[in-house]
Amino acid sequence: MKTVWETYDAETREKMEAFSKDYRTFLNRAKTEREFVRETIRLAEENGFQEIGRTKGPWKRGERLYAVNRGKNVVLYVIGERPIEEGINILGAHIDSPRMDVKQNPLYEKDGFALLDTHYYGGIKKYQWVARGMALHGVVVKKDGTAVDVVIGEEDDDPVIGVSDILVHLAAKQMQKKAAEAIEGEQLNLLAGSIPAKDEKKDAVRKYLLNLLKEKYGIEEEDFVSAELEAVPAEKARNFGIDNSMIMAYGQDDKICAYTNLRAILDVKTPARTSCVILVDKEEIGSVGATGMESRWFENTVIELLDGYGKADLVTLNRTLSNSRMLSSDVSAGLDPNYAEMFEPKNSAYLGRGICFNKYTGARGKSHANDANAEYLAKIRRVMDEEKIVFQTAEIGKVDEGGGGTIAFILARLNMDVVDAGIPVLNMHSPSEISSKADLYEGYRAYLAFLNRMD
Repeated sequence: MKTVWETYDAETREKMEAFSKDYRTFLNRAKTEREFVRETIRLAEENGFQEIGRTKGPWKRGERLYAVNRGKNVVLYVIGERPIEEGINILGAHIDSPRMDVKQNPLYEKDGFALLDTHYYGGIKKYQWVARGMALHGVVVKKDGTAVDVVIGEEDDDPVIGVSDILVHLAAKQMQKKAAEAIEGEQLNLLAGSIPAKDEKKDAVRKYLLNLLKEKYGIEEEDFVSAELEAVPAEKARNFGIDNSMIMAYGQDDKICAYTNLRAILDVKTPARTSCVILVDKEEIGSVGATGMESRWFENTVIELLDGYGKADLVTLNRTLSNSRMLSSDVSAGLDPNYAEMFEPKNSAYLGRGICFNKYTGARGKSHANDANAEYLAKIRRVMDEEKIVFQTAEIGKVDEGGGGTIAFILARLNMDVVDAGIPVLNMHSPSEISSKADLYEGYRAYLAFLNRMD
């Protein structure tokens, strides 16, 4: 099978390099879901999108609209020529990533250190998250409603924080444990300071740190109760490989698909069918809550669109959703040559071979999967081939080795055609995930073709 690299001429490679540079810059600005939404709104407004509610229907062909949910969800629409109830072409991705969340009562002092207690978010190998520099991102909301944005550890002169690990000289017992038990969840405590406050006999280091937070951010200790602070890797997105063919960065699951979704809809002009990109939160913990895909918020935005035409009724909503088609854009597991025994080679995703379609995900017998219809896949194949998009199909490892899920089955509940279509990565859920620049750009091309061509 040809790789993407073999299909690109010099001009396309230049476009790919420019695209990947923009992507790395975006990742460095958008390590959390709130930051991703803010950057999305900025780019959307620069490209002519207006917030629903600030403009009224009936919407015209090519009109560009967006809506935001609690600062953690965003949906973008480009109105098509055909009536909305004939269906929407939808791309959907999640913008949350594995990390360590600071607990509500986190700060304590022990043995001359101030520490922040955390609760890890999403499925992680805990041993990968220690002995490395971490940055603190998030928001603290005071009782009066004032929101204070916090970012510590991203500027060159900023300090970083992190979780310590036992030195190898004293690690004999630790090394005897299973990998899942070598680092326990309650050991993921962030070292945050070591200077004692003057004239304080008890918890002097903790008090010194509180004084710093109050001086810089106006934060009191009780404000941690209404805060969302996330510890994320402080490293920047980098070119990876001696040949500069790949990208290493935190959060590529699933920001690589979310970013390519975003860029695709920004470049849609006048589609036949209304185009949509929905970027959601909480996928890594089951798509729960008001900002997860299980929320009814997305359906509410469709009702808002229909209301612009005087058709905000349940029958028209259900007809619209049933006629819609979706690519659930989530990363796939790239075959890793160091662990090739975990994969079935004929049905695996390979870096450099383009966007990956997963007819089904799930685990062991397709449990909790969306299993796409063959008729729908045939239509997608036709569009991809006509647009000369390089694509592959895959499963997530050998049948009995594991698996994973996406938001696909949630949208399929609305009776629309859905299939998983994402970009393969290595080191998934680690602090440093690896992707191919070629797959990044081919993913963008595939998503744009879907929005423009899928009928």
